[in-house]
Amino acid sequence: MKTYDWIVIGGGITGAALGYELAKSGFSVLLLEKEIKPENATRYSYGGLAYWSGKSELTRQLCTEGITIHRQLSEELETDTEFRELNLILTIDRTEDPEKIAAAYNQFAIPPKLLNSKEAGELEPLLNPDSINGALTVKHGHINPELTTQGYTKAMIRLGGEIQIAEVVGFLEETQRIFGVKTNSETYQSANVVVCAGGMSRSLLKAAGINIRLYFTHAELIEIPPVDSKLQTLVMPAQIKRFQLEAESSKTEVDYLWEQPETEIIPYILDPGAIQFKNGRIIIGQISRTLSDRHAKIDRKTSETAIRTQVGNILPKLANLPGTWHHCLVAFSHNSLPVIGKIPGFTGIHIFSGFSNPLVFVPPLAKHFAQSQTAEDSIINQLKLS
Repeated sequence: MKTYDWIVIGGGITGAALGYELAKSGFSVLLLEKEIKPENATRYSYGGLAYWSGKSELTRQLCTEGITIHRQLSEELETDTEFRELNLILTIDRTEDPEKIAAAYNQFAIPPKLLNSKEAGELEPLLNPDSINGALTVKHGHINPELTTQGYTKAMIRLGGEIQIAEVVGFLEETQRIFGVKTNSETYQSANVVVCAGGMSRSLLKAAGINIRLYFTHAELIEIPPVDSKLQTLVMPAQIKRFQLEAESSKTEVDYLWEQPETEIIPYILDPGAIQFKNGRIIIGQISRTLSDRHAKIDRKTSETAIRTQVGNILPKLANLPGTWHHCLVAFSHNSLPVIGKIPGFTGIHIFSGFSNPLVFVPPLAKHFAQSQTAEDSIINQLKLS
């Protein structure tokens, strides 16, 4: 049986980027993905690169490194990632104080500019200025996450890495040493395993008796096929409720609820937003739910009505465009920082998940992770679980 230096579990952008960087560092790599066409968070991502949003010294550095990588990534991967920079519109609800909202954004590396409703409507013609009390705007990066992931995977293969379509069902373990994985068809041995399975990571590790503070939301959105309508900007609410949802549902005192069957940790939220990709495809959404069961049944008709109603308030021309409701799992941590590094108490097993700003953070952190396997890395040291 062939033994690899690294087995990477998960073929989304986290696993693909990490697999590429490990192969680039000279390691033998096997990437395992359970689906040929994954229905994951990468597939349904808005594609935004919030490189302006660093608050701490660490996140500001990662934002700077991330946008620098993205600006040349198409050339490096020999794939068009559809990178561009566009205006982000952060809508302010009519019940909110624009000056107060704007002041809260002054902590970011590049504070957004406050606009009145008329100015926001001029910047985004599809916006209904009567539905908002103003908006914030800032330059925002954007990519096609699927194409970027495909580029990373192909580049990894060119470097000698391998990919197999197989579902991981367990680990090869001996006295808390992980030395490979079991799939639904084969077993594979490796010196190291890294879990990059997004919202699936928690249950995969839990089945092996590994407990870390990693959680997931059920994210819901509507995908609209290419249309003639032109959305000029990426539109999101200035008060993003998802961050508060993640903070509340990952508090230590509610941790036990995640082990209960069919439990809603806290009530769901809806952040009305929209993005149009270069090919004309539009995504509107999104609802986020903290449900303990990753196979939980969701009433799609009720969800679709809620999304269309709230998005329709601010972008009325998008409300009734034909589209399809979709659902995926999105991983998050208890402190808005990614969960990265060796898992304490075990050898040979690592985690690379829980990104709150994934498309900016993943490329630089994949580089740092690969570098940390041969030398000390100050960034990874700040994020390690221990």
